[in-house]
Amino acid sequence: MRSLAGQRMLLATTNTGKRDEFAGLLAPFGIDMVSLADLGLHGPDETEHSFTGNALLKARAGVAASGLITLADDSGLVVADLGGAPGIHTADWAETGTGRDFRVAMTKTWGLLVATRSPTPWAAEFRCTLAVAWPDGEEAVFEGRLPGQIVWPMRGALGHGYDPIFQPDGHAITMGEMDLDQKNRISHRARAVDALIAGCLA
Repeated sequence: MRSLAGQRMLLATTNTGKRDEFAGLLAPFGIDMVSLADLGLHGPDETEHSFTGNALLKARAGVAASGLITLADDSGLVVADLGGAPGIHTADWAETGTGRDFRVAMTKTWGLLVATRSPTPWAAEFRCTLAVAWPDGEEAVFEGRLPGQIVWPMRGALGHGYDPIFQPDGHAITMGEMDLDQKNRISHRARAVDALIAGCLA
Protein backbone atom coordinates (compact mmCIF):
# COMPACT_ATOMS: atom_id res chain seq x y z
CA MET A 1 0.00 0.00 0.00
CA ARG A 2 1.36 3.44 -0.91
CA SER A 3 2.62 5.83 1.75
CA LEU A 4 0.73 8.95 2.80
CA ALA A 5 3.85 10.60 4.21
CA GLY A 6 4.36 14.18 3.06
CA GLN A 7 0.98 14.38 1.31
CA ARG A 8 -1.67 17.09 1.41
CA MET A 9 -4.87 15.45 2.63
CA LEU A 10 -8.49 16.37 3.10
CA LEU A 11 -10.19 15.27 6.31
CA ALA A 12 -13.86 14.78 5.45
CA THR A 13 -15.28 16.84 8.30
CA THR A 14 -16.42 20.40 8.92
CA ASN A 15 -15.37 20.07 12.58
CA THR A 16 -12.18 22.09 13.04
CA GLY A 17 -11.50 20.41 16.39
CA LYS A 18 -11.44 17.00 14.71
CA ARG A 19 -9.21 18.38 11.95
CA ASP A 20 -6.76 19.70 14.54
CA GLU A 21 -6.81 16.35 16.39
CA PHE A 22 -5.97 14.34 13.27
CA ALA A 23 -3.49 16.95 12.05
CA GLY A 24 -1.63 16.66 15.34
CA LEU A 25 -1.59 12.87 15.23
CA LEU A 26 -0.27 12.79 11.67
CA ALA A 27 2.01 15.85 11.78
CA PRO A 28 5.16 13.75 12.49
CA PHE A 29 4.69 12.23 9.03
CA GLY A 30 4.71 15.56 7.20
CA ILE A 31 1.01 15.47 6.33
CA ASP A 32 -0.68 18.79 5.51
CA MET A 33 -4.28 18.33 6.72
CA VAL A 34 -7.21 20.49 5.60
CA SER A 35 -10.91 20.09 6.33
CA LEU A 36 -14.08 20.45 4.28
CA ALA A 37 -14.68 23.78 6.03
CA ASP A 38 -11.23 25.01 5.00
CA LEU A 39 -12.18 24.44 1.37
CA GLY A 40 -15.77 25.66 1.64
CA LEU A 41 -17.15 22.16 1.04
CA HIS A 42 -19.87 20.08 2.68
CA GLY A 43 -20.06 16.35 3.32
CA PRO A 44 -22.70 13.99 1.91
CA ASP A 45 -25.68 12.60 3.80
CA GLU A 46 -24.64 9.41 5.60
CA THR A 47 -26.95 6.91 3.91
CA GLU A 48 -25.02 3.66 4.33
CA HIS A 49 -25.78 0.95 6.90
CA SER A 50 -22.35 0.38 8.43
CA PHE A 51 -19.42 2.37 9.80
CA THR A 52 -17.30 1.22 6.86
CA GLY A 53 -19.96 2.19 4.34
CA ASN A 54 -20.37 5.69 5.74
CA ALA A 55 -16.62 6.26 6.07
CA LEU A 56 -16.06 5.24 2.44
CA LEU A 57 -19.03 7.34 1.30
CA LYS A 58 -17.50 10.44 2.90
CA ALA A 59 -13.98 9.68 1.65
CA ARG A 60 -15.18 9.18 -1.94
CA ALA A 61 -17.23 12.37 -1.85
CA GLY A 62 -14.23 14.29 -0.54
CA VAL A 63 -12.00 13.06 -3.36
CA ALA A 64 -14.62 13.91 -5.96
CA ALA A 65 -15.11 17.44 -4.62
CA SER A 66 -11.47 18.34 -3.93
CA GLY A 67 -9.17 16.11 -5.98
CA LEU A 68 -7.20 15.49 -2.78
CA ILE A 69 -6.44 12.24 -1.00
CA THR A 70 -9.24 12.10 1.55
CA LEU A 71 -9.45 10.62 5.04
CA ALA A 72 -12.87 10.04 6.59
CA ASP A 73 -14.05 8.44 9.80
CA ASP A 74 -17.25 7.01 11.18
CA SER A 75 -17.62 5.83 14.73
CA GLY A 76 -20.10 4.86 17.40
CA LEU A 77 -21.18 2.62 20.25
CA VAL A 78 -22.20 -1.00 19.68
CA VAL A 79 -24.12 -2.76 22.48
CA ALA A 80 -24.37 -6.55 22.19
CA ASP A 81 -27.71 -7.00 24.00
CA LEU A 82 -29.28 -4.28 21.83
CA GLY A 83 -28.41 -6.11 18.63
CA GLY A 84 -25.52 -3.77 17.90
CA ALA A 85 -27.52 -0.56 18.48
CA PRO A 86 -27.11 2.35 18.55
CA GLY A 87 -24.31 1.66 16.03
CA ILE A 88 -24.37 4.09 13.11
CA HIS A 89 -27.22 5.92 14.90
CA THR A 90 -25.06 6.67 17.97
CA ALA A 91 -25.32 10.44 17.58
CA ASP A 92 -28.96 10.29 16.43
CA TRP A 93 -30.04 8.89 19.80
CA ALA A 94 -28.92 12.18 21.35
CA GLU A 95 -31.02 14.37 19.07
CA THR A 96 -33.69 16.51 20.73
CA GLY A 97 -35.77 19.38 19.49
CA THR A 98 -33.09 21.79 20.69
CA GLY A 99 -29.91 19.96 19.69
CA ARG A 100 -27.97 16.95 20.93
CA ASP A 101 -28.20 15.85 24.57
CA PHE A 102 -26.17 12.74 25.33
CA ARG A 103 -27.78 12.35 28.76
CA VAL A 104 -30.94 11.54 26.79
CA ALA A 105 -29.00 9.02 24.69
CA MET A 106 -27.39 7.36 27.70
CA THR A 107 -30.70 7.13 29.55
CA LYS A 108 -32.30 5.57 26.46
CA THR A 109 -29.49 3.01 26.22
CA TRP A 110 -29.86 2.04 29.89
CA GLY A 111 -33.66 1.87 29.65
CA LEU A 112 -33.56 -0.43 26.64
CA LEU A 113 -31.02 -2.70 28.34
CA VAL A 114 -33.19 -2.96 31.44
CA ALA A 115 -36.16 -3.80 29.23
CA THR A 116 -34.27 -6.72 27.67
CA ARG A 117 -33.83 -8.26 31.15
CA SER A 118 -30.32 -9.24 30.04
CA PRO A 119 -27.92 -10.01 32.89
CA THR A 120 -25.00 -7.73 33.55
CA PRO A 121 -22.29 -7.07 32.56
CA TRP A 122 -23.73 -5.54 29.42
CA ALA A 123 -21.00 -6.04 26.81
CA ALA A 124 -20.35 -3.16 24.43
CA GLU A 125 -17.60 -1.61 22.37
CA PHE A 126 -16.72 1.69 20.79
CA ARG A 127 -15.74 1.37 17.14
CA CYS A 128 -13.97 3.75 14.76
CA THR A 129 -13.52 3.11 11.05
CA LEU A 130 -11.13 5.21 8.98
CA ALA A 131 -11.31 5.20 5.19
CA VAL A 132 -8.69 6.66 2.85
CA ALA A 133 -9.52 7.34 -0.80
CA TRP A 134 -7.00 8.36 -3.47
CA PRO A 135 -7.93 10.32 -6.62
CA ASP A 136 -7.03 7.32 -8.81
CA GLY A 137 -9.59 5.11 -7.07
CA GLU A 138 -7.41 3.23 -4.57
CA GLU A 139 -9.02 2.84 -1.14
CA ALA A 140 -8.03 1.52 2.26
CA VAL A 141 -9.99 0.93 5.46
CA PHE A 142 -8.70 0.73 9.04
CA GLU A 143 -10.65 -0.09 12.20
CA GLY A 144 -10.16 0.45 15.90
CA ARG A 145 -12.23 -1.21 18.61
CA LEU A 146 -12.38 -0.63 22.36
CA PRO A 147 -14.29 -3.40 24.18
CA GLY A 148 -15.97 -2.79 27.51
CA GLN A 149 -19.34 -2.73 29.22
CA ILE A 150 -22.25 -0.39 29.85
CA VAL A 151 -22.57 0.68 33.50
CA TRP A 152 -25.22 2.63 35.37
CA PRO A 153 -25.55 5.22 36.83
CA MET A 154 -23.47 7.64 34.78
CA ARG A 155 -20.01 8.25 36.21
CA GLY A 156 -17.66 11.12 35.45
CA ALA A 157 -17.91 14.56 33.91
CA LEU A 158 -14.97 14.23 31.51
CA GLY A 159 -15.04 13.15 27.89
CA HIS A 160 -18.17 13.41 25.79
CA GLY A 161 -20.95 11.37 24.25
CA TYR A 162 -21.56 8.04 25.97
CA ASP A 163 -18.27 8.11 27.93
CA PRO A 164 -19.92 8.28 31.41
CA ILE A 165 -21.64 4.88 30.93
CA PHE A 166 -18.80 3.06 29.14
CA GLN A 167 -16.20 1.22 31.22
CA PRO A 168 -13.38 -0.22 29.09
CA ASP A 169 -12.24 -3.78 29.75
CA GLY A 170 -9.33 -3.86 32.20
CA HIS A 171 -10.28 -0.56 33.82
CA ALA A 172 -12.27 0.23 36.98
CA ILE A 173 -13.43 3.64 35.79
CA THR A 174 -15.52 4.88 32.90
CA MET A 175 -14.27 6.89 29.96
CA GLY A 176 -16.07 9.83 31.58
CA GLU A 177 -13.73 9.53 34.58
CA MET A 178 -10.51 9.37 32.55
CA ASP A 179 -8.35 12.38 31.81
CA LEU A 180 -7.84 13.19 28.16
CA ASP A 181 -4.33 11.74 27.92
CA GLN A 182 -5.40 8.41 29.41
CA LYS A 183 -8.48 8.24 27.21
CA ASN A 184 -6.54 9.10 24.05
CA ARG A 185 -4.03 6.33 24.71
CA ILE A 186 -6.68 3.60 24.65
CA SER A 187 -9.57 4.99 22.60
CA HIS A 188 -11.06 3.35 19.54
CA ARG A 189 -10.00 6.37 17.48
CA ALA A 190 -6.39 6.03 18.70
CA ARG A 191 -6.41 2.36 17.76
CA ALA A 192 -7.76 3.12 14.29
CA VAL A 193 -5.09 5.78 13.79
CA ASP A 194 -2.42 3.30 14.91
CA ALA A 195 -3.71 0.89 12.24
CA LEU A 196 -3.60 3.68 9.63
CA ILE A 197 -0.02 4.54 10.60
CA ALA A 198 1.02 0.89 10.42
CA GLY A 199 -0.62 0.49 7.01
CA CYS A 200 0.28 3.74 5.27
CA LEU A 201 2.95 5.53 7.27
CA ALA A 202 5.22 2.96 8.90
